[in-house]
Amino acid sequence: MRRAIAHIILLLVLFASFHEALCESTLLSRRTHGDHRRKTTPPSKASSISCDFFHGNWVYDDSYPLYDSSSCPFIDPEFDCQKYGRPDKLYLKYKWQPTACELPRFDGKDFLTRWRGKKMMFVGDSISYNQWQSLLCMLNSAVPDSKISIDKKDPLSTVTFVDFLVSIMFYRSPYLVDISTESIGRVLDLDSISSSSIWINSDLLIFNTWHWWIHKGAASQGWDYIQDGDKVLKDMDRLEAFSKGLTTWAKWVESSVNTTATKVFFQGISPVHYQGQDWGEPGVKDCGKQTQPASGSTNAGGSLPQQGVVSNVLNTITKPVYLLDITFLSQLRKDAHPSSFSGGHPGLDCSHWCLAGLPDTWNQILYASLI
Repeated sequence: MRRAIAHIILLLVLFASFHEALCESTLLSRRTHGDHRRKTTPPSKASSISCDFFHGNWVYDDSYPLYDSSSCPFIDPEFDCQKYGRPDKLYLKYKWQPTACELPRFDGKDFLTRWRGKKMMFVGDSISYNQWQSLLCMLNSAVPDSKISIDKKDPLSTVTFVDFLVSIMFYRSPYLVDISTESIGRVLDLDSISSSSIWINSDLLIFNTWHWWIHKGAASQGWDYIQDGDKVLKDMDRLEAFSKGLTTWAKWVESSVNTTATKVFFQGISPVHYQGQDWGEPGVKDCGKQTQPASGSTNAGGSLPQQGVVSNVLNTITKPVYLLDITFLSQLRKDAHPSSFSGGHPGLDCSHWCLAGLPDTWNQILYASLI
């Protein structure tokens, strides 16, 4: 009897030991499997975000605009629509509402605090200049008593928020690639990007180009010939030229920019509104009398061929480069241009944007992407 009891106790002990070992083995297997999954899952690029900020609707919001243009010392006459007689204000009252999430309201003091001691630079044409001035107004409104240093020159202008040691710069480079003065005249070199030595020292870079690639005529386009490899041409297909110039920029980012130290953004194509058919009103000639966004969230004129070029070129870069894909949301804003209320452009301007106005939303998305 005692022997039988002893055998039972021994069996219980052995079973308990086996069960404990099995549990430990299962737990170890789960931990190992979990570690394996974490190691083999591709790391998300720094350029990705959890929300699509670029598809949604414009909604009326009486708390807008984000600043009073009359109190911003940075707005050039060409963007200062209220000062130059625009009678309506409804265009100032629209907020961009993404379909799937909320776009955080811009917090200028938080922006400056996060980027304390840093340098950020907009590089591009007058559309970049538009966005640069918008950001300056948004930050100035948030810290109106902050000491500011201003150094405006061509091609580089710098505004420093001294209390935060943050410098916000604009470098004028309409094509990103170089225009050089040669014996034959001004040459747009699709393979040269020498100004990059000035850009490289920034902590944040926001690039833009397209607006000037379609300008025609020597006075307007700013060059007389195009250098394409070993060929010098009087002209070429502008979309092809744009692709080649942008590819030169992409190769520079890939080879030269340390994206662990410098964040790189590319501002998407900014649309124009010179033909009503682009927003579903074929009989309308331009943006001149537009006071409200295009209705709905899909009737925006469709995608643009230059967007495809941007997408294809950015896909060649393995480093994290974030696309501020502002085309669609801007296509809806047929009402947001200076039109005839520009102090810097004769005629009708349906290319640039009023400040306060649409570029403030571009900067809201920039802010949301950075945080």
